[in-house]
Amino acid sequence: MLRVQCDPAQAASGTKYCDGVSRRSFLQIGMAGMGSLGLADILRASQGSSAGASSSAVKGPAATKRGTSVILLWLDGGPSHIDTYDMKPDAPAEVRGIWSPIKSNVPGMEMTELFPLQAQIADKFSVIRSMHHDNGDHFTGGHYMLTGKGGVSGAANAGKHPFIGAAAVKMTGARQPGMPAHVAVPQAMSIGLRPGYFGGNYLGKQYDPFDTGGDPNGKTFNVQNLTQVAGLDLPRLQNRRSLLSSMDNLRREIDGGGALEAADKFDTQAYELVTGKRATEAFDISKESDKVRDRYGRHSWGQSALLARRLVEAGTTFVTVHSGGWDHHWNLQSGYHRNLPIVDQMTSALIEDLSERGLLDTTMVLLCGEFGRTPKMNDGGNGGPPGSQGTPGRDHWGNALSVLIAGGGVKGGRMIGTTDARGERPKDRPLTPGDLHSTIFQVLGVDRHLAFNDFSGRPTRVIEEGDVIHELF
Repeated sequence: MLRVQCDPAQAASGTKYCDGVSRRSFLQIGMAGMGSLGLADILRASQGSSAGASSSAVKGPAATKRGTSVILLWLDGGPSHIDTYDMKPDAPAEVRGIWSPIKSNVPGMEMTELFPLQAQIADKFSVIRSMHHDNGDHFTGGHYMLTGKGGVSGAANAGKHPFIGAAAVKMTGARQPGMPAHVAVPQAMSIGLRPGYFGGNYLGKQYDPFDTGGDPNGKTFNVQNLTQVAGLDLPRLQNRRSLLSSMDNLRREIDGGGALEAADKFDTQAYELVTGKRATEAFDISKESDKVRDRYGRHSWGQSALLARRLVEAGTTFVTVHSGGWDHHWNLQSGYHRNLPIVDQMTSALIEDLSERGLLDTTMVLLCGEFGRTPKMNDGGNGGPPGSQGTPGRDHWGNALSVLIAGGGVKGGRMIGTTDARGERPKDRPLTPGDLHSTIFQVLGVDRHLAFNDFSGRPTRVIEEGDVIHELF
C-alpha cells in the first residue's frame, strides 16, 4: 500500500492534501511510489491527475523554444508599495510613513532605507510602480496576480483557473531531463491555501508544483519525495520497472484510449527523478559553501531563494518562493524592521549570484504580493475588536502595487509607471496582471494567446487581456 505522510500543518488547516495518488502528481510519488505501485495504480495516477481536464491547447502562433526560467518571490499577504519601492517623502506624514528613501546606483531611482543592498545593484533590476487590479480582497487579489483572473473572494476562495506558471510549464516542460518543471519552495501556498492559486486547476493535478516541504534553512532539510525506500535499491527498482514495461506491452494493442501512453510519461519522469543524480543534487542545498549560504541569509526565506537558484541552474523552469507574514494592519514598524532587511538580503543575493554565474540573462526574477497597502496609515486598530490593537499599520489596497523584475532579458535601472502624489492609483502607464503575465510568457518563449479547454470544454485563454511591457526590454 502506498503511504503518504501528512504534513501536520496541512492537517491542522483542514486542507485535504494527504489522500494519496489522486491528489498528487505522479512526479511527487517519488521512490516510494515507484516501489509500491502496480500497473493499475499507475493508470489511476495518470487518470486521477488529469480528471476533468480536457485541456489540449488551442492552437495559436508557435512559441519560440527558449532555455529561460522564472523565479517568483511571493510575499504572501501584500507588502506596502509606499514603504518599499514607491515612497512619497513629500506627502503628509500619515501617508509618507516611517522610513525615508535612499538613493540607489541609478540616478533618480530611490527606495526605502531598509533596502541598502538592493540600492547598490539597482542597475540590475527594474520596478513596475503602476500595477493595479483594484481589489482589496486577499483571495481576489492573489487570484488576479497569480492567474490573471478574478471570480474568487474570501467567501468563495477556491481557485478557478491555473497558475500562470503551471500553464507555461505545460508548454515548455523542464529545461533539463530529470528535473521537475515547476517547483514550490518551501511550500506552494497563497493566502493560506495549498497549493492555492499556484495549482494547475483544470490543466490537471500533474501541473501543480513539486512541493519541497520542510525548511531549507534546517540542518536536516531533505525533500521527502526523493528519499529512497528502505530495502528498495536501484537494481530492484530497475527490475520492477522492466517488469511493468513488459506487462504494459501486453495491453498496448488494445489501449485505444491512450492511457498507457500517458502512464508511460509519468513513469518515465518519476523514474528519472528518483534514479537520476540531477534532481537529487539540485535539491541538496548542503552542497553550497558557507560563504554563499551566509550571503543569502541564514533564514528560511534566504535559503529558499538559494535553493531556487540551484533548481533553475539544474533545469527547472518555474520556481516559486513563498514568504508569508505581510498582512500588517498594525505593528507595521516592527514587522518591517524584521521583514524588509531579510527581503533586501535574499533579493540582492539572488540577483547578484545569478549575474555572477551567467544565469541572469536566462532567469527572470519577480518580487510581489497580491496587492499594495493603503496610502494612509491607520491608528493601529485602537477601538477595534479585542486583541487587534497595536501600533499603526496599513490596510488592503489593490489600486496600486509595486513589482520588482529582473533578468530574462529585462533591462535594469528602470522605473515603469508612476502613481499619484499619495500613491493611491496609477498616474501614468497603468498596468495589469495580464501585462505582467504577457511579459513572463515572452521571456519563457510561450505564446501569450495560448488557450486551453476548461472543465466545461470551453476554450479559455490563459491571458485574456494585456500586452508585453516593452519598456522593460
